[in-house]
Amino acid sequence: MTSTDVQKEAEDSGPSGYAAARLRLLTEETRSGPPRRTALAGLTDQWLTGLFAAGSEGLRGVSLVAVGGYGRGELSPRSDLDLLLLHDGGDPKAVAALADRLWYPVWDLGLDLDHSVRTPAEARKTAAEDLKVQLGLLDARHIAGDLGLTASLRTTVLADWRNQAPKRLPELQALCAERAERQGELQYLLEPDLKEARGGLRDATALRAVAASWLADAPREGLADARRRLLDVRDALHLTTGRATDRLALQEQDQVAAELGLLDADTLLRQVYEAARLVSYASDVTWREVGRVLRSRAVRPRLRAMLGGGKPPGERSPLAEGVVEQDGEVVLARAARPERDPVLPLRAAAAAAQAGLPLSLHAVRRLAATVRPLPTPWPAEAREQLVTLLGSGRPTIDVWEALEAEGLITRLLPDWERVRCRPQRNAVHLWTVDRHLIETAVCASEFTRRVSRPDLLLVAALLHDIGKGWPGDHSVAGEIIAKDVAARIGFDRHDVTVVATLVRHHLLLIDTATRRDLEDPATVRSVAEAVVSQGTLELLHALTEADALATGPAAWSSWRGSLVADLVGRVSAVLAGDAPDEPEEAAPTAEQERLALEAAATGSPVLSLRAQTEPPAGQEPSGDPEPLGVELLIAVPDQPGVLPAVAGVLAMHRLTVRTAELRSLDLPDGVDGSVLLLDWRVAAEYGSLPQAARLRSDLVRALDGSLDIAGRLAERDAAYPRRRGVVAPAARVSVHPAASRLATVIEVRSQDAPGLLFRIGRALEDASVRVRSAHVSTLGANAVDAFYVTGPEGAPLPGDEAASVARKLEETLRG
Repeated sequence: MTSTDVQKEAEDSGPSGYAAARLRLLTEETRSGPPRRTALAGLTDQWLTGLFAAGSEGLRGVSLVAVGGYGRGELSPRSDLDLLLLHDGGDPKAVAALADRLWYPVWDLGLDLDHSVRTPAEARKTAAEDLKVQLGLLDARHIAGDLGLTASLRTTVLADWRNQAPKRLPELQALCAERAERQGELQYLLEPDLKEARGGLRDATALRAVAASWLADAPREGLADARRRLLDVRDALHLTTGRATDRLALQEQDQVAAELGLLDADTLLRQVYEAARLVSYASDVTWREVGRVLRSRAVRPRLRAMLGGGKPPGERSPLAEGVVEQDGEVVLARAARPERDPVLPLRAAAAAAQAGLPLSLHAVRRLAATVRPLPTPWPAEAREQLVTLLGSGRPTIDVWEALEAEGLITRLLPDWERVRCRPQRNAVHLWTVDRHLIETAVCASEFTRRVSRPDLLLVAALLHDIGKGWPGDHSVAGEIIAKDVAARIGFDRHDVTVVATLVRHHLLLIDTATRRDLEDPATVRSVAEAVVSQGTLELLHALTEADALATGPAAWSSWRGSLVADLVGRVSAVLAGDAPDEPEEAAPTAEQERLALEAAATGSPVLSLRAQTEPPAGQEPSGDPEPLGVELLIAVPDQPGVLPAVAGVLAMHRLTVRTAELRSLDLPDGVDGSVLLLDWRVAAEYGSLPQAARLRSDLVRALDGSLDIAGRLAERDAAYPRRRGVVAPAARVSVHPAASRLATVIEVRSQDAPGLLFRIGRALEDASVRVRSAHVSTLGANAVDAFYVTGPEGAPLPGDEAASVARKLEETLRG
């Protein structure tokens, strides 16, 4: 039977004919999705038109209007009918009688009905008082009666909506936020409400309302398909349950999947999550744009300038090379060339997360459309930017979602596709697999001061469940994938092995601590054999806690934490051997010796800058040499204040220190004096490197006291105040008394920042200690620095004095 035949049956047979035709339409296997919803709306229109014609004979100035979902022509099998009987107020009794002729047949068939009888003026007044009524009227559609009356109301309501948008849109946003808080996020719920949860059908309708205001618009790509997919699932849910429900309960998911021709319930949930994620992201972008437009309208630029508040519109503040802030978003600099800069997506993402700002939709789309793939293995900067992004705390989540919305994550990490939107059918887990991995990295970012390799901790957090997209034990599969990913992003063989070990054994500590006898030496030995080293144990301890915290409140407790800590202490004791002494230093190269002799002869600093193309020790070269940074060699006659002077000059010139070594160099026999050698890898924060002559000139002035570094840095910070952005874990300073016989080792773990090394060096100088050698490394946004210090006589510091120096240094960095 054709749709025309079905409609004719409904017309000819009255309510019973409509019921039969409706049933026939809903059981047709050849029609589903939008065509069925449209046909059902058309069939219902035909029936109601007949009822209206029979009850309104001789009546003028009356029309029947569909609003809400029915107004959009989208009727699911159990949707209610949202109807407005509009009249001009001429004959109230006749209108009331007509209403009875319309509503009772609907009720008799057992259909849900949301109805009202109003004049245009009453409809406008109610809409002004009730936002939900106004939203429904935005989709008003004429069914029967006086077309002019309906058209006039539509025009008036739309004009009211646009005129009142500055007031009503914030109300709508608040309504959406309140509903999200109450219902949760559709893209993560095991039993989601397809309509009310965040990212569901109500949010999709809200986006239509924003677009109708002409104030802002949602990213449209894929939005219509996402909405259609959610409606299709709701249709199948109505048909399989026979109820007007929007909650996709666990016990009904297999039936709904079968109704839609999907493989299983997991495939169904993944499709739902993908659609919800797209709607949620479009909502975030849209509401951000609404806020920007409303702020710009609220205060005129001239008045803002007079009052001294805020930045002039359009002003750009640099965040990183090729990345700037504008209007509260991170955008690409005008000179940025994504097609020539494959690291730019990660650099922009890291800058946005560190600043606590959203990535502009236009920036992400431009990157997705033009950026070149990263080489394999990744350049060092790309790996550092990924680590910085992962270590940025809560802002990482929104930035990651922006990259994922445009497909950039799976281009960077192809293995991510298998865990993307993958549900976890475990009541303990709050998140899908991919979101759990990001949540784990966020939790791990709080523990970066507890480990000596925060970069390995963050990458392992990102990858620890990557094997859940494959058959079998996800830890075993994950080890293989993690090994491949870690090598691809540029870690050396040793680090690749550590990351793979962390992924393979990420459940080892919690399982052993809660299920095995810790008093049994065999239990402790088995864990020690798996982790091999103290460094890996330290990382695994932090990863275990981050993983549990990211799972949900039921996965971690003080009791579990104490059991794991007890196990870690026992394993650490097994792994402990003789404490390593100060590492033996390599003999100076010919270049280093030449600079040292020149510095000794002239009594002033000498330096050289050269591109570093050799990989770090332990990492194999790969293909064509690629600059890993710029090596800065400095030789300075031994004297107080060298470390803060050099670090301060580099900070003044906006040079970021990636790695640094400082040591005293023995000169050949017959050469008087002592020379400090600094071998550092640096990179320009923006643009190109300064000339070596300028660096040397400023270094000479810094050492003789004629250059006020602290004042210059303070002036620059005052002129360009840094955005607060990420609230990083507090700096942690510790003393390692057994690490060296010749010096006291003070280790600093802190958030990297311009001038950090200058502040550390100056604090150590103020404490009247000498830096015998320094080993500085920047891992993403984390600095892990070790300083071998002595007292003025060259001996290690007494225990209480070392603790005092560490405490004062920690206070300085936290101040």
